[in-house]
Amino acid sequence: MATTLITSPTFARHSRDPWDVLVRAGAGPERAREDGALPYGELLRRVGGADALIVGMEQITAEIVEAAPRLRVIAKHGVGVDTIDTAAARARGIPVVYAPGSNSRAVAEFTFGLILDAARQLTGSHTAVAEGGWPKPFGPELHGRTLGVVGFGRIGRLVTGYGLAFGMRPLVHDPHVPDHDITAAGAEPLTLDGLLTRSDVVTLHLPADPYGRPLLDRARLASMRPYAMLVNAARGGLVDETALAELLHAGHLGAAALDAFSTEPLPAAHPLRTAPRALLTSHIAACTPEANRAMGLMVAEDVTRVLAGREPLHQTG
Repeated sequence: MATTLITSPTFARHSRDPWDVLVRAGAGPERAREDGALPYGELLRRVGGADALIVGMEQITAEIVEAAPRLRVIAKHGVGVDTIDTAAARARGIPVVYAPGSNSRAVAEFTFGLILDAARQLTGSHTAVAEGGWPKPFGPELHGRTLGVVGFGRIGRLVTGYGLAFGMRPLVHDPHVPDHDITAAGAEPLTLDGLLTRSDVVTLHLPADPYGRPLLDRARLASMRPYAMLVNAARGGLVDETALAELLHAGHLGAAALDAFSTEPLPAAHPLRTAPRALLTSHIAACTPEANRAMGLMVAEDVTRVLAGREPLHQTG
């Protein structure tokens, strides 16, 4: 029997179906921990006995890959594979599989929830009322505002549609998508810098830079319209978080709503913790039962295909 080491604590959390796929295939599922991610050192010690890995946000380095002589497949319980050294896996002939599209609607809906919350200060009002206050915060209506969508994949397209339903004017930046596809969806294609200077709300939907460079550095954040809102439910490395905190303190930006950070969990001394008008959530955009089941099934089925000597359906390039 093969052994599938599962480090993602959310795998099969809301449906046993993905777990049962592995059991029926004799893939020997073994959950590393029930309560959180596996520390790097422990993963390094345990990976040697694994034929397959199903991982969450852990860093799967070349060292991890080399410490696993039996390893035949790495599966990302999610969409982004930027935490996996795919080159090291490729050098060993180990396919890296993932679950594209499995959480698109969950993330898109959550993103729009962040936009509404940041605009109308829902969380801030709740906290004040729970503490005995009764504030009357004012915030802008979304109708007639300009929505800047950076990245026009599955999630970006859904968010654009939600913006249109709210009467917003969508702008889109994605150099990998033809302009006519963007205009057909009711949006205007623009350069990134053009989008930043015209948008009332900017939302990010693309992978992080492989070299760790922020897409929105200090200069680009400063170029955003005064009192604009920034939303990031993609990857924390996309934003210079220190510069963002400083611009919030300075009152240049109206709000920031973030579900992804360069370091997770967020460190105690992180500058965004004390920044005004910052809405911070714990990387939960994809956390719906529907997405959890779909994500688990996609990676479990690909793991079993590889272990059976077949080609996976969803392999990274």
